[in-house]
Amino acid sequence: MHASAEPAGGTRDVGRIESTTRAVIGLDGCAAGWIGAAAHGVEIVNDVTSLLDRFEVVAIDIPIGLPRTAVRAADAQARRFLAHRASTIFSTPPRHLFACPDYAATNATSKQRHGRGVSRQAFAIMPKIAQIDALISPALEHRIIEVHPECSFREMAGHALESKHSDGGLRQREALVVERFGAIPLAPQGARRDDLLDAYATLWTATRFARGEHYEFGDGGRDDRGLLMRIVV
Repeated sequence: MHASAEPAGGTRDVGRIESTTRAVIGLDGCAAGWIGAAAHGVEIVNDVTSLLDRFEVVAIDIPIGLPRTAVRAADAQARRFLAHRASTIFSTPPRHLFACPDYAATNATSKQRHGRGVSRQAFAIMPKIAQIDALISPALEHRIIEVHPECSFREMAGHALESKHSDGGLRQREALVVERFGAIPLAPQGARRDDLLDAYATLWTATRFARGEHYEFGDGGRDDRGLLMRIVV
């Protein structure tokens, strides 16, 4: 399912992920850089570019395709899908805001030009957004994809989950990951347990993408650099 669509419902694949012929990795941001989950295990990486020599599909929890002004259709659709967990989808900042020197200037500029501010959470990940924005090109969109772990977990479960910042929410997510991948390692130094679980959620979606079993949030729009603005599930 390659077209942008809301989940169609029906039977869900709740069994373990079978191997795919394409090497895939799922990435989530962490204090040490990025935590990656793949078939061989878990690793911490700083240079995402190096992964392109080792993996055919890199799924990453970071916005790809930055809007000029309006909210991305992908973000709006993902929020509707997550319902009461919609706040976990930050508004993707326009590219011009990356030239602002600090949070105050970024927030003020966004309010002045777009009528809305930038959350501190979104501002905190802007260096990582810029890192991937410098790497990505339309030619790589079949290999590097944007994934949101909360959307992946929601699709895995078939229902809403508790917050990942609660003990119950962590247990729910760990059970979903173990059901599909078997026992998982401890989080490495520089990453939290929820970072590890989010990396496995992005790996799950990367595998679906490699098989052509995914769907996408978005309206097919592209940004000023021609980057496709979508969230893959």
